[in-house]
Amino acid sequence: MTQLLEKALQKVGALSEEEQNAIASQILETLEDEEAWQQKLSSHREKLRRLANQALEEHRRGESRPLDEIL
Repeated sequence: MTQLLEKALQKVGALSEEEQNAIASQILETLEDEEAWQQKLSSHREKLRRLANQALEEHRRGESRPLDEIL
C-alpha cells in the first residue's frame, strides 16, 4: 500500500461509520467502473485503433477544430 493511500485511509478512519461507508461505496463504485471500462476497451482494441487513426488523418487534413471552439 502506498503512503498516500495509507494517509487517506487514516483520515477516513477518523470519520463516522456512516461517512466511512459512503466513502467506501464511492471507492468500490469507481473501481468497478474502471474495471468495466478496461474490459470494454480491451475487447475493442482494433476498432479504437482505427478510430484514432481516422481522427489523426482528419486532423492532418485540417478537418478538426479545438474543443474550446466547439464547446
